[in-house]
Amino acid sequence: MAVATAPSLNRHFLRRVSNPYSRVKKRRPWLTPGDSTLYYSRRNWDSHLLVFASSSSPSPSSSPSSPNSPTDDLTAESCVNTGLNLFKRGRVKDGLVQFETALSLNPNPIESQAAYYNKACCHAYLGEGKKAADCLRIALRDYNLKFATILNDPDLASFRALPEFKELQEEARLGGEDIGNSFRRDLKLISEVRAPFRGVRKFFYFAFAAAAGISTFFTVPRLIQAFRGGDGAPDLLETTGNAAINIGGIVVLVSLFLWENKKEEEQMVQINRDETLSRLPLRLSTNRVVELVQLRDTVRPVILAGKKESVTLAMQKADRFRTELLRRGVLLVPVVFGERKTPVTGKKGFGASSKAATSLPSIGEDFDTRAQSVVAQSKLKGEIRFKAETVSPGEWERWIRDQQTSEGVDPGDDVYIILRLDGRVRRSGRGMPDWAEISQELPPMDDVLSKLER
Repeated sequence: MAVATAPSLNRHFLRRVSNPYSRVKKRRPWLTPGDSTLYYSRRNWDSHLLVFASSSSPSPSSSPSSPNSPTDDLTAESCVNTGLNLFKRGRVKDGLVQFETALSLNPNPIESQAAYYNKACCHAYLGEGKKAADCLRIALRDYNLKFATILNDPDLASFRALPEFKELQEEARLGGEDIGNSFRRDLKLISEVRAPFRGVRKFFYFAFAAAAGISTFFTVPRLIQAFRGGDGAPDLLETTGNAAINIGGIVVLVSLFLWENKKEEEQMVQINRDETLSRLPLRLSTNRVVELVQLRDTVRPVILAGKKESVTLAMQKADRFRTELLRRGVLLVPVVFGERKTPVTGKKGFGASSKAATSLPSIGEDFDTRAQSVVAQSKLKGEIRFKAETVSPGEWERWIRDQQTSEGVDPGDDVYIILRLDGRVRRSGRGMPDWAEISQELPPMDDVLSKLER
């Protein structure tokens, strides 16, 4: 759970989504070709205050060790801080009571957002997906919570693997009074970046359709007069032709406008899925946990998804070409369907420990700075080997099955995705890849083509 210091509230947590993604394929792709980055794209996150955390020396009124403190001394802020302390100590249910108490003490909007969000994290920890979704829905709708916070917080990893999260994500994508429109606005901004002339095309479609409609408005009376005939009546054939052109133009332009809207919706759905993929975590051979976005320009991940037998056989075949694949920066990411291991976590609390923080760095402005550091990049390269292990396999499996459904592939079929250095999909398809062909196709990491691929 994200943490900020109270009462100064000076730590900003959230980030805003701005990474696009793409797909390419030779033989019958199950990922649609595109021009977007899948998991590596740069992110320009908005700094956003999320929740409180207790200070190192909590006040007596907010201390969990003084339950008999006078009720008059209670404030929403102190209850949130107390709840955070209790959660850090593993007393999740007691922390949940504190967050509920905070909501009954006339909190201000920031305190309300903190209480609802932390309450959702408690419910997620207790396996209460519906209650967690309800709290997050209120925070999104009424208190301007950024959906990217939900996508990033490791304390909500178990919730993101539940059907309730999928429903919440779809609601946020569609927007509306029940959940707010902030996430949809973010998706539309990304969509506009990926298709910068769509808005211009839609404007001209609308303008020309309106012009054709006005022309039709004046043409219809002339057409009626032409049918009646008489002195001064316009030519029937000419007037009929003009009316037909105007009506045909309206039909075509409106159809193009609706088609653009449909493509925009499909693009936002894909961006939503890809944004989820970009945050999926991996454990490297050194036991360091990173997100896919952090491997940008460093490796070419190859995701192998399917039944255990198929994935194992593909991994064994890949080992025969290990040297050549390593020269080409290949990192194998096996995803076995039905293998939902419970991720190993350290001390529970509303935020990662200092050790976890170094393992799973922020994706915000701090990460953008660190990602450009030569030292950080060199260290990461040294930790990467030939194979990575998925963290939270349930989230990986859910993403792949959603992608299969959207592309008309039977969920559960064996599939693979080969990613480029810049994050775009080089190849995707059913079954497992031909490693000999891949060894010939991919350029070595020090090749000019690899530098152009970054």
